[in-house]
Amino acid sequence: MTDTPALPAVNREWHLVSRPVGWPKPEDFAFVEAEVPQPGEGQVLVRNKYLSVDPYMRGRMSDAKSYVAPFELGKVMQGGAVGEVVASNAEGLAVGDHVLHFLGWREYAAVAAKNAVKVDPDAAPPSTYLGVLGMTGLTAYAGLLRVASFKEGDTVFVSGAAGAVGGQVGQIARLKGASRVIGSAGSEEKVKLLVDEYGFDAAFNYKDGPVSKQLRAAAPDGIDVYFDNVGGDHLEAALGALNEGGRIAICGMISVYNNTEPVPGPKNLPRLIATRGRMEGFLVSDHYDLQPQFVQEVAPWVASGELKYRETVVEGIENNLEAFLGVLRGDNTGKMIVKL
Repeated sequence: MTDTPALPAVNREWHLVSRPVGWPKPEDFAFVEAEVPQPGEGQVLVRNKYLSVDPYMRGRMSDAKSYVAPFELGKVMQGGAVGEVVASNAEGLAVGDHVLHFLGWREYAAVAAKNAVKVDPDAAPPSTYLGVLGMTGLTAYAGLLRVASFKEGDTVFVSGAAGAVGGQVGQIARLKGASRVIGSAGSEEKVKLLVDEYGFDAAFNYKDGPVSKQLRAAAPDGIDVYFDNVGGDHLEAALGALNEGGRIAICGMISVYNNTEPVPGPKNLPRLIATRGRMEGFLVSDHYDLQPQFVQEVAPWVASGELKYRETVVEGIENNLEAFLGVLRGDNTGKMIVKL
């Protein structure tokens, strides 16, 4: 094992101490001090520099049966992180290397080398490997192109369009030849961003009136693809506007994540019959085979500025929880990042 540089005496980390009911509350979490771990055989010790907070983490705070194991009570939570190797007990990774891994919500992590992906901080800012060139970017790419079977000339509607995934969906659709791209967001500032910077053809603030009415005005000829990050009234509006052969990719339903009572489904699901439409949910983990193709195609767009991205950066691990709650409230524009 390489020499370990002088490390702090404690490792600050966030634990889940009770399962939230409805909106998560600060008392559901604990910010604790623990020992800095030592890397075992085949592991590296990583000093995290950037942490990711994402809507899907809300689901892992519940113990309902799901596609991934829930966070354990009294244990440190997990999430995407990029950091620098400060000690190595594994071949192929050396002190000074930067890696992407999934042991976030803490300052230092002992990571199995097989679960760490080496990244180049000189090729792109390290934080982009959590967003535009990372899991959120691949989510957008796979959901639009594979799940929703996007094709040139489609009219595309994206909800949560100013978020990390939604903003990239709309831009990829535009770069791939969509005839019209429409987005919804929760503030006038975000609507302006979508049109002026991201190149959406139209956007609206869902707080300004019924989504169905605003979508009809923005897409008078209907939509061919709906990328759903919100659910609820957005999904119902999209079903109402769906053209024959339309496709809906269900990525997330942030509007219902904190509900304590079951939410009725859209009233107009029979529209799928009339339109011969298709609605499919997906997880990015099912599409990691697209990662090389995704990076090959999207990285040049990012480098040239053709595909723009935003990050909302919160400083300090002590603010990790507030950053996460901010994502659920929609405080972020683009990817929410915690910088350590």
